[in-house]
Amino acid sequence: MALQKLQFRPGINRETTSYANEGGWFMCDKVRFRFGVPEKIGGWIATSSNTFLGTCRDLHSFVALDGSKYTGVGTHLKYYVEEGGAYNDITPIRATTAAGDVTFAATDGSSSLVVTDTAHGAIENDFVTFSGAVSLGGLITADVLNQEYQIVEIINDDSYRITAKDTSGATVTADSSDTGDGGASVVGTYQINVGLDTTVVGNGWGAGTWGRDTWGSGTSLLVAGTTLRIWSSDNFGEDLLINARDGGIYYWDKSTSSAPFTRAVPLSSLSGADATTPTIAKQVLVSDNDRHILVFGCDPQNDIGTQDPLLIRFSDQESPTTWEATATNTAGDLRIGSGSEIVCAVETRQQVLVFTDVSLHAMQYLGPPFTFGINQISENTTIMGPNAAKAVDDTVYWMGLEEFYVYTGQVQKLPCSVKSYVFNDFNDGQAEKVFAALNSSFNEITWFYPSSASDNIDRYVTYNYLEQVWTIGNLARSAWLDRGINAQPIAAGLDGKLYQHEFGNDDGSTSPASAIDAYIESSQVDIGDGENFAFIRRMIPDVTFDGSEAASPAATFTLKTRNFPGTNYSTTDPSAVTRTATVPVEQFTDQVHVRLRGRSFALRIESDATGVQWRLGAPRIDVRTDGRR
Repeated sequence: MALQKLQFRPGINRETTSYANEGGWFMCDKVRFRFGVPEKIGGWIATSSNTFLGTCRDLHSFVALDGSKYTGVGTHLKYYVEEGGAYNDITPIRATTAAGDVTFAATDGSSSLVVTDTAHGAIENDFVTFSGAVSLGGLITADVLNQEYQIVEIINDDSYRITAKDTSGATVTADSSDTGDGGASVVGTYQINVGLDTTVVGNGWGAGTWGRDTWGSGTSLLVAGTTLRIWSSDNFGEDLLINARDGGIYYWDKSTSSAPFTRAVPLSSLSGADATTPTIAKQVLVSDNDRHILVFGCDPQNDIGTQDPLLIRFSDQESPTTWEATATNTAGDLRIGSGSEIVCAVETRQQVLVFTDVSLHAMQYLGPPFTFGINQISENTTIMGPNAAKAVDDTVYWMGLEEFYVYTGQVQKLPCSVKSYVFNDFNDGQAEKVFAALNSSFNEITWFYPSSASDNIDRYVTYNYLEQVWTIGNLARSAWLDRGINAQPIAAGLDGKLYQHEFGNDDGSTSPASAIDAYIESSQVDIGDGENFAFIRRMIPDVTFDGSEAASPAATFTLKTRNFPGTNYSTTDPSAVTRTATVPVEQFTDQVHVRLRGRSFALRIESDATGVQWRLGAPRIDVRTDGRR
């Protein structure tokens, strides 16, 4: 029998069985399709050896007037402005005590310090910086006290614990001489309360930090809310607007910031800000076409401090401080009439799409006297979370509950060949962590999500919107930023580092860099609908290693056969003919001789060596009919 060319349909299909998906691909990891054929994805490398605290769920890059490049990094603990690999803490301040309101108490032989501050308002893991303290008399010196601390335990509304450390971060243990209280000039400066890293469902004992309060008690100010800390950010000129979801709105003025960077301040505290400036919101963005600041799910101008989850407000054009609507400005508001809350807003070139929990609305700039108008374009539409949608020009893609959607002037369900694989193994309790990522160089929208066995993101599903194919895989990332200001995409790892993606061929999260395990496996192929056995005696591989850095790049080809759809591939026959053949294929491999027999076979290509990049062509196999027994 002549050589048979192996050409499979592009994309992964898990909506049917492997046997029914003959001629297609069934499973992969860290592989993409380009021009219809699979290839290994690019590698990644850390942008800096420095790290940030917390899990990052917001990245926003911008350029200052002097050409400085910045990236806003919002985590569940802090907000940073990254410049040149350094993370500058601009987390806003919540409260500053009067001198003498804070006292310390140490215990001989313990590194734990009790801090007393009446009605401190802090929660566990909050950050506070002390100044003006004097030595407690022994090893707990002024240098030990006068620095930033993270609160390790809330004792009650008036006291909490910290762990004493020196300026290098090493733990310091008090001795019998540490009997002082820090003096009468101690000042405590508290950063805004931290947020949750894991979504908590419900109230009472066990919500928030496990066992924080007594059994049967409700949540209180000592609990960091019940939803994930998610930041939104946008630049207003060279300055930065940031908002902690369901929290405050803050402004970072680049012109007043140099090393060390100044902290962001409440928007309402800016010079000239009127009394109606919003103080709480679900999201903030700047309308690029008309230069209005938009805040979603915010407080109305006649009831500042009370959040309306369906209200949209916009400032006067070109002004971050004018919010009171008058006949002489373009400030104003709109309220959505369906749903219970605004989930997110996504800006396209022509409009802003606003998602509620049950509907989708289009918001457009109209000009005076109405400024903006809004209309409902879809109802009974769901979205997985605040970061689950991504715009590509005027097209928006998003992950909903059990569906993927696309908006191109109208809302449509996006046909997905891996839908069951994704949603049947999905942690619904951590749905807020889902985020959409655009990799425009490869025409890809990727959704990173947590599988049912994980509270953290550990998987991804990718849609190539140009070739309309899907791939799946495993990768832990928490935020993503497409190329633009940066030459390559930037993503946040769970290890406190940012990574430049599509860089090299390896996993740069380790030192030295380690190999990326990438593979793709086909569905079964048979002869004559499986009524005959197939005998495979040789394979002619077709693969390119262009882009490889290894001196002798190689990939592993595996051909495996079985007799029936339910039979395991590894089952063997009592004969000299095997069921599985695994062979290394190097750059100049011409042909491989094998002896395989079965009613159907599958092809697998994989690599696990550093410096290897591969792209599959159209391999051939020498297969012949071998009877029906």
